[in-house]
Amino acid sequence: MPSHSTPHRPAPHAINLAQKLSLVPDRWQPRVVAEMNDYQFKVVRIAGEFVWHSHAETDETFIVLDGQLRINFRDGHVLVNSGEMYVVPKGVEHKPHASEEVQMLLIEPRGVANTGDQGGERTAPNDVWI
Repeated sequence: MPSHSTPHRPAPHAINLAQKLSLVPDRWQPRVVAEMNDYQFKVVRIAGEFVWHSHAETDETFIVLDGQLRINFRDGHVLVNSGEMYVVPKGVEHKPHASEEVQMLLIEPRGVANTGDQGGERTAPNDVWI
């Protein structure tokens, strides 16, 4: 009977999101903590207003770990509290806002700019891992 060897895999470990968030140096600077297929999981700390933007090719998932996120739309808004999530559909213009610091997890395809179609000075470097 032929022997089958399996490639060496590192010991599995859980990703501690609070610990990863403590390594994020600045607000509005998402950092990748994991990948699944072509999707990245990014932790980010935010406070204040962001820019109006949209993502023409993809939905964007916001999971609030701590705080309250307000996502403004041209025709209203949604509040997302700790332990809640919201998916902004592709092509929908939105503007995240946090009165006080919010810590969250974003899920989006690899290569998506945080400012979407808007660009500008708030655009964070992409694909930065911690």
